[in-house]
Amino acid sequence: MSSDPTSAADARRRVTELIRRARICMLTTIGVDGRMVSRPMGLQEAEFDGDLWFFAYADSPKVRQIRVNPEVNVAFSDQRHDAWVSVSGTAQESYDRAKAEQLWNPLLKTWFPDGLDTPGLTLIKVHANSAEYWDSPGGAVVNLLGFARAAVTGRPPKAGENHEVSY
Repeated sequence: MSSDPTSAADARRRVTELIRRARICMLTTIGVDGRMVSRPMGLQEAEFDGDLWFFAYADSPKVRQIRVNPEVNVAFSDQRHDAWVSVSGTAQESYDRAKAEQLWNPLLKTWFPDGLDTPGLTLIKVHANSAEYWDSPGGAVVNLLGFARAAVTGRPPKAGENHEVSY
């Protein structure tokens, strides 16, 4: 973990960069029985200002779970760059036609065949309360060399940057 001081603004910028690069995430909600449930979701391209947006069906289990308990976690992994982000926040169903039009991507027709007119289409808005990221600049090869060096020397490898951010 990095001990280098990073300003809150720099850490927020880094979270934004890592989220944009990853694009696919795991959205974790809490089921009515108290179990945590995760599923893959595609993040909609939008300026990350502390809010994440997803399309969903209004009658889906994830939306029903959010209505009961809005606390969620959104986890991103960018394997190409060895970076991870975990965002804790509060979710709400928030359908707004203008926002949906702004966020719409034609690839979404795979899941929502009638486009923006798909019956039951809604948006999930996750407002971030905090985020934590782990970033290993240099990629997989550099990290593997670090692990090999650690095995030989007996000293732990450098883990890259790790910072927490509040929103």
